Amino acid sequence: MIHRIYRVVDFKIVAPFTLRLDFDDSTEQTIDFKPVLAGELYTPLGNVELFNRVRIDPELHTLVWPNGADFDPAALHDWPLLGPVFAERAKRWQAV
Repeated sequence: MIHRIYRVVDFKIVAPFTLRLDFDDSTEQTIDFKPVLAGELYTPLGNVELFNRVRIDPELHTLVWPNGADFDPAALHDWPLLGPVFAERAKRWQAV
């Protein structure tokens, strides 16, 4: 099975907790991260000031935050399919 490697090449904050991402294959995704900000690593990103400190890691070519949170660039690229799965998991993390 061939797994395409995607790279985030640019992003823009378009609303609170929402980023528009540009990928190396000339596609883009606009992602509202609020529904997935749960669990030990992602809950702190619910602070908009921390969330807005997002950057692109120059080696991994994905989004990273100062607290160590990140997302696989392939998951970001395929967010319309995977975002709902992450949101369901986040609901379970909040319940714990």
